[in-house]
Amino acid sequence: MVGENLEIADKFAADVAAAADLPDAEIRDMIETPPDPQMGDLALPCFKLAKTMRRSPRDIAAGLAEKIGTPDYADRVAVEGGYLNIYVRPEAYVETVLLPAAEAGTEWGKSDEGQGRTVVIDYSSINIAKPFHIGHLSSTAIGSALYKIYGYLGYNVVGVNHLGDWGTQFGKMIAAYKHWGSDEEIEKGGVDALMQLYVRFHTEAEADDSLNEEGRMWFRRIEEGDEEAVRIFGWFKDLTLREAAGVYEKLDVKFDSYAGESFYESMLPAVIAELREKNLLEESEGAEIVRLDEYDLSPMIVLKSDGATLYATRDLAAAEYRKRTYDFDRNLYVVAYQQNLHFRQLFAALEKMGYEWARDCEHVAFGMVSLEDQTLSTRHGNVVLLKDVLNRAVEKTIEIIDQKNPGLENKEEIAAQIGIGAVLYSALSQSRIKDITFNWDRVLNFDGETGPYVQYAHTRCVSVLGRAGEIGAEPDFRVLDNPQAVAVMKLIGQFPEAVKLAAERNEPFYVTRSITELAQAFNRYYYDHKIITPDDPAATAARLVLTRVVRDVLRRGLALLGIRAPEKM
Repeated sequence: MVGENLEIADKFAADVAAAADLPDAEIRDMIETPPDPQMGDLALPCFKLAKTMRRSPRDIAAGLAEKIGTPDYADRVAVEGGYLNIYVRPEAYVETVLLPAAEAGTEWGKSDEGQGRTVVIDYSSINIAKPFHIGHLSSTAIGSALYKIYGYLGYNVVGVNHLGDWGTQFGKMIAAYKHWGSDEEIEKGGVDALMQLYVRFHTEAEADDSLNEEGRMWFRRIEEGDEEAVRIFGWFKDLTLREAAGVYEKLDVKFDSYAGESFYESMLPAVIAELREKNLLEESEGAEIVRLDEYDLSPMIVLKSDGATLYATRDLAAAEYRKRTYDFDRNLYVVAYQQNLHFRQLFAALEKMGYEWARDCEHVAFGMVSLEDQTLSTRHGNVVLLKDVLNRAVEKTIEIIDQKNPGLENKEEIAAQIGIGAVLYSALSQSRIKDITFNWDRVLNFDGETGPYVQYAHTRCVSVLGRAGEIGAEPDFRVLDNPQAVAVMKLIGQFPEAVKLAAERNEPFYVTRSITELAQAFNRYYYDHKIITPDDPAATAARLVLTRVVRDVLRRGLALLGIRAPEKM
């Protein structure tokens, strides 16, 4: 069902359903887009119908073709093997796609299907006093795109940055600060200075194990609410969020909650008491666990042998809090695939606790990001900071602009839009589960499937519309009766479905692919057909409607991905 024009596909489904005496919805689910346009615009595979109709798929397709004839939206109907294919009239695309899209403007594909429903999205989840590195890119980009996509479809969306702000490492940070840090250096150096202290602590602790005990002592003081420990930790937290805010602003990322692990600490006794009351806790080698044998999963450890909680315990509390506070319909965790087991255990434990809404929780897993051959390890300081990646992307874009368009006004601002957009596009250009190897030449290429390529198609539309000015003539849409224009209109028609699929499957990639294919199709149309023909204003007016709609769809699609659409490049 991926990629059809919704209105025409619905009409086709209704016609076939009436001919076959079957429900519209059953037929609608079977309709698909042929891989080759030569095979038609829409196709109904009749193989599923063969069992109930007790005829060959080809005979069924031929019989349906005879019954529906040639509908008003089709040029012709054809039978190919067991498929019933229709070829849509170009005028039908004008009527059902181009004109409605022109009226909708940049709100094409917007809907209220999510009205009254809430989606909680947990994404980015940076660690306090740790660098915001390139490994956070996918979670941040995917989560933010889903936040925008769900909002566009009318959902009430709650974006949560579940901060990593609890654990012994923060005691170690304070110990390192007490030994080797200074207020002036940390205020000036921010998270970079804290990271250097963290690296030094682990280097020194390899030779002096007493430092580890000192770190544990400081964390106990945080747990106990010690004034000095809490003040220093709060300072580290403020520094981290202040730096992160700059990155989030560049990426057009927003959150409604920064409730991290520490926020749920006071709720843990109630969660543990609930597990005991429901007879779900049992002792195992000194620890307390929830057995998940019936789910074919290893046990979830809730309390360690020393009585300490784990992030699994806090995730139980967080899930209950989110349901209680937001009454979500979907609760998404945008976290790397390495945490697959953890989330399977978490959802199973919630279900075992009797919560039916556990089935509304979903792990939106993604692959890893690497920058060429560099590895990411905070402990040893060998880390690629995301702010450095963004800054380098902008610098490289300025170099390209200086070569291709040195007189461009607002060069720095446009370079930021292109460079940062290229980084975001790279994280959203394929199925999220795939690993990404970040390559500068590929990411910043103005040809092919890249962010700059889509942005350039947008600026091309803006340029054409600017040169044309106001055309008072009534559009003559007959000039769009050519394969290139039809291909563009088909892709415009598919955009709303791409947005819906992105939400249904939590895959922003559908939007990325949709606008990339639209940019490619428009560029082919642009090269094959002159848009502005002064001696034929009616034809020009029609082509400009098409150009304006492409501009608006590209702008909206880029915005849903968090990418800005420059007017000039």
